[in-house]
Amino acid sequence: MNSDPRTASAGGAPSFNPGLDIHFPDDQLDLRYGPGTFGPKPEYRSLGSIRPSLRDPNCTGPDPVYAIAMDVGHTEDLSELKKRMLLFGIVIFAAGKLGDEPVRSQGHVHAIAQHCGWSTPELFEIWQGRAIIYAQEESGDDPGRCVAIEAGPGERVVMPPGWAHYVVNADTNSQLIFGACCDRQYGFDYTKMRAHHGLAWFPVFAADGDIDWNANPNYFASTLERRKARTYPELGLSITLPIYESFRLHPGSVQWVSDPERFTALWRDFQP
Repeated sequence: MNSDPRTASAGGAPSFNPGLDIHFPDDQLDLRYGPGTFGPKPEYRSLGSIRPSLRDPNCTGPDPVYAIAMDVGHTEDLSELKKRMLLFGIVIFAAGKLGDEPVRSQGHVHAIAQHCGWSTPELFEIWQGRAIIYAQEESGDDPGRCVAIEAGPGERVVMPPGWAHYVVNADTNSQLIFGACCDRQYGFDYTKMRAHHGLAWFPVFAADGDIDWNANPNYFASTLERRKARTYPELGLSITLPIYESFRLHPGSVQWVSDPERFTALWRDFQP
């Protein structure tokens, strides 16, 4: 792949070079690994599996909705990833709509990782398309702070420990492809989200095609902050290197993903 992480490359590669030899067949929810790159066959999330979290559970839309491949990387890095309890995942969202909502995931909280005792953070990096990452501070009746963050190729979003969240494909005409750095003992807790029939805000298409937001009446009233992605100097994230390259060159640079305790004080008032 192209050596410049911010230069587009053709032939089934994302518009942002993530530093991994991975190719995406056009208009397919699939991926191909190059030599020296490991990863599983993608798993698929059907429309039926996410219906209970949608504003209109009876809507039509692409099926499957998205593909996910967890634990991807350079073969020579696998032992270091395991030692640091880290893994990288890749997600491909279909183009289109889910009724009057954009294509999106259903939403979850990260389960407690046994090795550290935390609901661990997550680091998203957009590779292709336009994303909105929705997050809320709590998953009970009172959602606390709620934010919808727009991000494009090369931009990152950090999900703090314990926050409920989902990802939106904000462009109906394009697939969304992104990478994520996660804890190796990752798990998803859907319990409270399903009890509330989704998270606290639903993304919906307005008459002009823009995305608006409707409150979920199963939560206490809340306000939603909408903004662009930011950089995270307080976490030591590089603004030029892809996150996988940051890991390869400076393995400790993303260690907070699996060891969030090192930033305990920071997480209390963290702004995603």
